[in-house]
Amino acid sequence: MNPKTNGLISQNNIFIWLALATVAILLIPLIAMQFSTEVNWDETDFIVMGVLLFGMSSLFVLVARKVPRKRRLLVGGIFFMAFLYIWVELAVGVFTNLGS
Repeated sequence: MNPKTNGLISQNNIFIWLALATVAILLIPLIAMQFSTEVNWDETDFIVMGVLLFGMSSLFVLVARKVPRKRRLLVGGIFFMAFLYIWVELAVGVFTNLGS
């Protein structure tokens, strides 16, 4: 393999790191629930957010492997905006009543 193309995205163990990062991010509301009653997540919230985080990041990796290196920032921005839109829509329902 060419050393220039042997980046982190091209390695298959990136998905293990994405799974660990997803678990680490999901620990934040889990720990916050122990100290505050304002954070009130149930199992469904953790599952949906875990699927959203891991799924969106995995899709980015798969797409970024096909896109030229100079376009990855643009692709990452698009995926980030899509992630934020879905998150906000599920949380409060800006354009639909999914979060209501």
